[in-house]
Amino acid sequence: MTFLATGRVNYRARIERGVLLGERYSFSRQILCFYRHVAHFQKELYERLPKIWGKQPIAPLGGNLRSELDASILLKPFSEFLALIESEGPDPLSAQSRQLRVLGEKDRTEVLREFWSTGLLASASAEPLQEFLPRAFLLPYAEFLVSALLPPVLPMTVCRCPRCNSLPLLGVLRPEGDGGKRFLQCSFCSQEWEFRRILCAHCGEEQEQKLPVYVAEQFPQIRVECCETCKHFLRTIDLTKDGNAVPMVDDLAAIPLTLWTEENGYSRIQRNVLST
Repeated sequence: MTFLATGRVNYRARIERGVLLGERYSFSRQILCFYRHVAHFQKELYERLPKIWGKQPIAPLGGNLRSELDASILLKPFSEFLALIESEGPDPLSAQSRQLRVLGEKDRTEVLREFWSTGLLASASAEPLQEFLPRAFLLPYAEFLVSALLPPVLPMTVCRCPRCNSLPLLGVLRPEGDGGKRFLQCSFCSQEWEFRRILCAHCGEEQEQKLPVYVAEQFPQIRVECCETCKHFLRTIDLTKDGNAVPMVDDLAAIPLTLWTEENGYSRIQRNVLST
C-alpha cells in the first residue's frame, strides 16, 4: 500500500493554477480570486511556521496529528487571517470574521481547538460559514505538522485518512505505467494514500455496475465517481488527462459539477473549503 511521502507544500502552484482557471472559467473567476487571497495567506503562514515553532519537536505526540493544539502560537496569525477575510471575503464570511475577531482570545482559541479535534470527521457536520474560518486557517498548520511524520503502515485500503481519520476530499489519478494509480486526498491535512480503482470511498461498494463515472466535456480532467448504493460521489482529478492540474484548485473551479450532482441526487463525501 502506497502512502505519498510528504514534501514541501507548493502553494505557489496552487496560486498560479487559481489564476489560470479563473481566466479559463468565467463562472469561477470571482471565487478563485477570493481563494488566491486565502492561498497567499496560507503560503505565508506555512513559511513562517518553522520560525514560530522554534526548536521544540514538530512531530505530534505519539504520531497523532489531532493531539492537543498549541493555540498560543496561532492566535496572532488567526487574528490577521480574520482581518483579511473581513476585508476581502464575500459579505457572509466578512460578517462571520468580524464577529469572531471582536471576541476574546479564549473564544478564538476554542474555535480553533474544536475544529482541530472534530472537524471533517463527518460529512457536512458543520455549517459551511462557521467551518470555513478554522478550516482554511489551520490547513497550512496541519500540512506543516504532517511533514514531520513518518509514513504510516497501511495493511489495507482505508476510506479515512491514516493520519487524522478525516474523510477524503478528492480522488487523484496519478500516472503509472500505461494507466493511472488512484489515491485519495484528505480533506483535513491534504495527505494522499493509495486506494483501489473500483471501490466506493464512502460505503465500500465494489460492484462496478453500481459505480458509474461521469466526465463533463468542460472538465475533461475531472471524473465524478458516483455510487448507486449510498448515493455519494467523489471527484477525482485525473492527472493522466492534465498533468498541470492542481487537485485542490481544479476542484474549487468545478462549480457546474456541484449543481449537476445535486440535481441528480448525489451527496459529496466531504465538501471543499468553499463548498463549490
